[in-house]
Amino acid sequence: MNLRSRLNRRKAQVFVLLTALIASLILVPSWILPSFAATPKANVQFVSPDWVAANAKDPSLRVLDVRNAPLEYIAGHLPNAVNIADTAFRGPNGVLPVQYWDNDKLANLFAQSGVSSNNKVLVYSSGNDVLGATMVAYLMERSGVKDVYVLDGGFAGYKAAGQTTTKVFPQYKVGNFNLKDNPAIRVSLDQVKQLIGKPGVTFIDPRPPELFRGDRDIWVRNGHIPGARNIPWPTFTEANNAQEDLKNPHKLKSLDEIRKLLAERGIKPSDDIIVTCSTGREATLQYLVLKHLLNYPKVRIYEGSWTEYSTTNLPVATGPEKTLTSDVR
Repeated sequence: MNLRSRLNRRKAQVFVLLTALIASLILVPSWILPSFAATPKANVQFVSPDWVAANAKDPSLRVLDVRNAPLEYIAGHLPNAVNIADTAFRGPNGVLPVQYWDNDKLANLFAQSGVSSNNKVLVYSSGNDVLGATMVAYLMERSGVKDVYVLDGGFAGYKAAGQTTTKVFPQYKVGNFNLKDNPAIRVSLDQVKQLIGKPGVTFIDPRPPELFRGDRDIWVRNGHIPGARNIPWPTFTEANNAQEDLKNPHKLKSLDEIRKLLAERGIKPSDDIIVTCSTGREATLQYLVLKHLLNYPKVRIYEGSWTEYSTTNLPVATGPEKTLTSDVR
């Protein structure tokens, strides 16, 4: 084969490859494709009471107490903690209830709490409201904050560790919060529709089993996204510790225990994982653990969750976990 023939053959091969690539992009809209590297990964950690004490004098650290009962905050809180209930971050959007506020309102809430864009932020709550702490931490990451910390064990664990609490309300200035939206960490309903049943995509649903199965009549349609895996969020925590004095839903189990649980359920780090729950709040705990503590590279939240999905005509599965070939309606 002479030189000209080889060049022509190489050009033909390149043309075929380019044609296939263009065709694949046409078949799969770009908004469906994950964009995990679109923005730098935030630093989100679960930290101990000792870490809090060691970093208490860091001038760049802001502390948010997101407990929903104001009298609990007034009766005692971490030094310099500003109370803003986690319920403040959601409301109706004209179609659905309990949706995250728009970016302008979120930026204003953070600023009114004394947080600026370049601050480090520590978030805590108590008991089952660890979900409120992880939700606000997720919203911080979603809004461009680079260093976010969740107090492992929450306020109860902090007190039990003998750390200093106070009743003094902090004096602070309103922050300057320039929100930088990060859409790469969440999916929309349209994306969910395209991802159901796709190879390598795993939906994790952390709701209680009776809600997952559709046993309770709450929504217009009850059940779960076909193919979803039910891993209730308390299984990641010490909520059901056999030792009564160690029960604490705000404290995580060891990462080795969580890895074992995920392996037993067939969840692989290579999966494209979508965490979906009732209202987008429960999902945030498993999202933070999978993405930031276990370093699973492809984890996102479906914020609309079952509140949105149940209002559509998309397929609904009921009962225990089933394969996608099982009965759906």
